[in-house]
Amino acid sequence: MPSFLHNYNTNNNRMNQTKYIFVTGGVTSSLGKGIIAASLAKLLQGRGYRTTIQKFDPYINVDPGTLNPYEHGECYVTDDGAETDLDLGHYERFLNVPTSQANNVTTGRVYLSVIEKERRGEFLGKTVQVVPHITNEIKDRMQLLGKSGDYDIVITEIGGTVGDIESLPYIESVRQLVWELGENNGIVIHLTLVPFLAAAGELKTKPTQHSVKTLMESGIKADILVCRTEHELSDELRNKLALFCNVKREAVIQSIDASTIYEVPNLMLEEGLDVVALKKLDLPKKASPDLKNWNTFLRRLKNPKHTVNIGLIGKYVEMQDCYKSILEAFIHAGASNETKVNVISIHSEHITSDNIEEKLGTLDGVLVAPGFGERGIEGKIEAVRFARENNIPFFGICLGMQMSVIEYSRNILGYKEANSTEMNDKTKHPVVNLMEEQKTITDKGGTMRLGAWKCDIKPNSLAHKIYGQKTISERHRHRYEYNNKYKDELQKAGLIASGVNPDTGLVEIIELENHPFFIGVQYHPEYKSTVANPHPIFVNFVAAAVIAHKK
Repeated sequence: MPSFLHNYNTNNNRMNQTKYIFVTGGVTSSLGKGIIAASLAKLLQGRGYRTTIQKFDPYINVDPGTLNPYEHGECYVTDDGAETDLDLGHYERFLNVPTSQANNVTTGRVYLSVIEKERRGEFLGKTVQVVPHITNEIKDRMQLLGKSGDYDIVITEIGGTVGDIESLPYIESVRQLVWELGENNGIVIHLTLVPFLAAAGELKTKPTQHSVKTLMESGIKADILVCRTEHELSDELRNKLALFCNVKREAVIQSIDASTIYEVPNLMLEEGLDVVALKKLDLPKKASPDLKNWNTFLRRLKNPKHTVNIGLIGKYVEMQDCYKSILEAFIHAGASNETKVNVISIHSEHITSDNIEEKLGTLDGVLVAPGFGERGIEGKIEAVRFARENNIPFFGICLGMQMSVIEYSRNILGYKEANSTEMNDKTKHPVVNLMEEQKTITDKGGTMRLGAWKCDIKPNSLAHKIYGQKTISERHRHRYEYNNKYKDELQKAGLIASGVNPDTGLVEIIELENHPFFIGVQYHPEYKSTVANPHPIFVNFVAAAVIAHKK
C-alpha cells in the first residue's frame, strides 16, 4: 500500500484524535487572524477543550530574532527561549497558557531543516522538491503539538495572504493535511474583508468572493468565513456571501470593529463561531463558555475610576507593534487597578536636558523601554535622571534597566564616562558589559540570553513586596549585563541589586532607596502578563502612578 494511503487510513481509524483548525487570510494583511484565532481558542477553552494555537510565517528568516522591529514589530520570547512572532503574545494573553518553540514556524526554519536532512543523506538520493519534501516537513510540524497528546484542538494560523507566492507551500500543506485527516477532523476558517465604499454607500462582497476563489484554486474550500467589517452585515449580504462562497449561511461570521481586542471573544460567541466550528469538527458543544473572569476584566477595563499618564520612552515609538506586549501589559494592569492608562509615546532621540521638563514634566510615571544599539541612548539616560530626581515612579526594562545603572554611575558615583560596551567599547567605566560567553559569538540569530531564568529576590526589598516570593522565573532577551565589578560601589551609593540569578550571580533587578517607586529589571516582564494574571510589576507601577497623580 502506498505510504500516503497508509497514513490516510491510519488517521481515519484512530479514535479520539486531535482536531485541527486552520486560519487563513485574504484580501489584505493585518485583518486580525491572530485575534480571531485567539478568540476562538478562548471560547473552546471555556467549553472545556484543551486548545493551543500555532503560527506559520512565510518569510525566509529562521525566526524574527534578527528582524528590525520596524520590519516585523515586537519579537516575542517564550519560556524555552524561542524568538517568535508577536501573535504568540496574543495567544498567551488570551489563553493564559505558555507557548513554545513548536508554536511558531517560519519558511526559513522549514527549509533549513529539509536542507540539513538532505546533507545527512536522509532522502536516499531523491531529488528534494517543494512537494513532497517541504510540504511533508510543514505537515509534520503542523501536527507536532497535536501528537503530543496534550491538546484536543490545535488552531494553526497561516501568515500572509492567500495568493502570495511565499504562502503557497503552506496552503498546499493545509490542503493535503485536511484530506489526510479525513472528514470532520480538519477545517479551514478564512478571514476576509468586506469593505465599505463611501462613494457607493454600501458594503462590497466582491473582494471576499475573489479571495475565496483564490483559495479554491489551491484546492481548499473554506468551511467558515469570518468577515472583517466596519458596519453590520445584513441578512441579505450574508446570504449572498454564503451562496457565492459556497459555505453554509450559519458559517458566515461577522467580525465588526471593536473598541478593544478583548471584546472579540464575546463578539465571536454572539456570532456562534465556536458552535459552528465544533459542529464541523463533530464535537459536542459541552457547557457554554465560562467567561466570568474575562468579563470581570472587561468591565473593569471599560469603567475606570482613575486615569494616569505614563510616558513610554523608546526609539521605535513610530510603530506601536514594536512595544505590543508592554502596551497590553498596561491594559491588564490598568484594569487590575480600575485605572485608564494613557501611554504617551516619547521618542528618546527627541529628549534633551533642555526640553525634558516639557516632555516629561506632566507624567505620572516613566517607563524606559528595551532596545538595541546606541541611537537614542542619551535621551533615555536623561529620562531616568529626571524620574529619579523628581520622584516620578520609574520602571526600566532590559536596556531601560541598563540605562538607569549608567545614569546612576554618571551622576551619583561621578563616573562621567560610564557607559555600556554596546555603545562604547572603549569606555573607562563599563558598568554594563558583554557577557563573557558572548564575546566569542559571531552569529546573531538565537544566540542571546533567551527564555526563562531564575532570580532570587532580596528580602524586604521593593521587588519582594511586588512579587511576594523569594524566587521567580522571568524571560530574557539580551547580550549585555550589569557589570558586577561595580556592584558594591553602586549599592553603597543607594542603587540596590535586589534580584540576582542564583546560578550565574548576574544582577536581574535594581531598585532605588528613598524613592516612591524606582525599579529596573534585566528581563522582559511584559511577556508574561495575561488577562488572567496581570504582571505584578506593571500592576504595582500603575498603582504608584495613581498615587503620584493624586499628589
